[in-house]
Amino acid sequence: MRTVTDFPTATRSIDDLPIVLPDGCRLSARIWLPQDAEAAPVPAILEYIPYRKRDGTLPRDELMHPYFAGHGYAAVRVDMRGNGDSDGLMTDEYTAQELQDACDVIAWLAEQPWCNGRVGMMGKSWGGFNCLQTAALNPPALGAVVTVCSTTDRFADDIHYKGGCLLGENFGWGAVMLSFSSRPPDPALRQDWRELWLQRLEAEPFLAPVWARHQSRDDYWKHGSICEDFAAIRAPVLSIGGWADNYMNTVSHLVENLSVPAKGIVGPWVHQYPHTAVPSPQIGFLQEALRWWDRWLKDAPTGVESDPAYRAYMVDSEPPDPSIANRKGHWLAEAEWPSTRTTARTFHLGRGGLGQTAEPISVPVCTPQHLGMMTGEFFPMGLNAEMPGDQARDDAMSVTFDTDPLDAPLALLGAARLRLRLRSDRPRAFIVARLCDVAPDGSSVRICHGMLNLCHRDSMEAPVDLTPGEPVEVEFALDQTGYRLAAGHRLRVALSTTYWPFVWPSAVPATLTIEGGALTVPVHPGAEKDEWHFAPAEAARPAPLARLRTGTAVRRIEEDLLSGHIALVVEDDLGTTENLDHGLVTSESMTERWSIHPDDPKSASSEIAWIQKLSRRDWEVETRVTTSMWADETHLHMTARVVALEGGEQIFERDHIERVARRHL
Repeated sequence: MRTVTDFPTATRSIDDLPIVLPDGCRLSARIWLPQDAEAAPVPAILEYIPYRKRDGTLPRDELMHPYFAGHGYAAVRVDMRGNGDSDGLMTDEYTAQELQDACDVIAWLAEQPWCNGRVGMMGKSWGGFNCLQTAALNPPALGAVVTVCSTTDRFADDIHYKGGCLLGENFGWGAVMLSFSSRPPDPALRQDWRELWLQRLEAEPFLAPVWARHQSRDDYWKHGSICEDFAAIRAPVLSIGGWADNYMNTVSHLVENLSVPAKGIVGPWVHQYPHTAVPSPQIGFLQEALRWWDRWLKDAPTGVESDPAYRAYMVDSEPPDPSIANRKGHWLAEAEWPSTRTTARTFHLGRGGLGQTAEPISVPVCTPQHLGMMTGEFFPMGLNAEMPGDQARDDAMSVTFDTDPLDAPLALLGAARLRLRLRSDRPRAFIVARLCDVAPDGSSVRICHGMLNLCHRDSMEAPVDLTPGEPVEVEFALDQTGYRLAAGHRLRVALSTTYWPFVWPSAVPATLTIEGGALTVPVHPGAEKDEWHFAPAEAARPAPLARLRTGTAVRRIEEDLLSGHIALVVEDDLGTTENLDHGLVTSESMTERWSIHPDDPKSASSEIAWIQKLSRRDWEVETRVTTSMWADETHLHMTARVVALEGGEQIFERDHIERVARRHL
């Protein structure tokens, strides 16, 4: 990535700009803007998230926002209510209050003397979600959106549920937010930091059980799901995602369904902005964003309307590697989306594998509880073995259907669909399907996956238990993909009734009997060379940070030969860093343990601990969050403990003990 230091416009920055909302709540903003913006007002670009501009996202903020300012924008990074250096308390994600605050911030920005009244909104993950949700409310000044790694449906495509299955990440992310939001404001910016910190600690919710209680697509999830009314969005949208991230479906959904100008880009990336994301190739994301902003906020003829509807990186067959740094492949440029170049090809599940002829079969599926250890993270962030590894181990425990070795490469672009006819011996069960690329040596790469809680076979809103022994027909989509299998490889569908720790297990092991089915895949002609060329990645000068202690990362699978339990263990120590501008020293570490016995779903347990430290000269604070989850046949059980220290002395502790009834899990 090239560092840019010479910009068309000289800039200045303000570390703590107060934005006072109509109810009196003061939000803290950091802003970069042209030096002459008061004399020549410019459009504003808002990023509005809970992840702390003073330390949390500061490294990435410094790369992006000064870059936008140097090209004639006021780039504004706001800490949400209840986080960082802002007032107030946060009660949940994407609340009506959060979205109203966003609208109020946009109105405030439009009225500032350095703003010409036009505002864009951008963000990744949480910020990608809420900029779409805010756009659906149509604040008058909002003129364009750039959303990265986001979703249109909070029940179907977020960290809580997938296909009606409860994701392990629902609990994991609850632990993350309990830790992240327990930190105090910076005393250098707020004299009342301690009072506000104690208020936050006392009010901070443990959200994992809140989310787990909503086990169907009810009004809780419909709120903030823009798929409820795509037509509500009237600002042009640029949507970006990555195949290695579990928000890859959003780009397709937006481009296909929005009535306003919408363009999509999907690369090989993890859950990061695509000028810094792995695997490479990275792209000039900031230049692409500027083209979007310039067209819709400055009326400049940048030509974005003529860009392909959907630009996607089609990755090629390579050996499995959960830390792969570069993906071979080519950029495709689809003038229309859905692509007019794809054709549907159907493979039937038969006794000989995936074939061309439908036939009756009777195949039982009842897989060990520890299947899924090589799945990777819901949203991998880097190269710490967070992407899917070799699927051969899980394939061996699954029921698999393969094609014959391919005579020629097989390119896929879009979402495959799986139709099954099956019976269950239990009223509650789920089915997971992995689409894999199997090399001649037997190694297996996960192309994509999909899953369905069979209680949701007819409706995500009104789940109904199965009748044991009664045949049912089910159909569901696998995730979007852009993938080209090499000649000589085989396409595989691997079916399982377990997927730990990606999916929380059913209370009682179920045996599904597959009596027939078909896989329909979107076949694309592929490309031998890039059909689109992006500018190379560039960014502003990195933040002035000093590494005081180097971090470490561990990811391993453990097997207890006495108890038979198998565990995925993740340890991530980010080290210690000092900000050389304002002197804040930060340290963060996390451990996770996901354990299960292969024969007993009720043995599943998760333990997650976070430690956060902040210091400056003679000031030092620390928060410790420990959480656990387990389940019996009728309930999910979750606990959390929050401890806060100041100067090494404990000043606060709080315990959460929650029990959630299993209704259709």
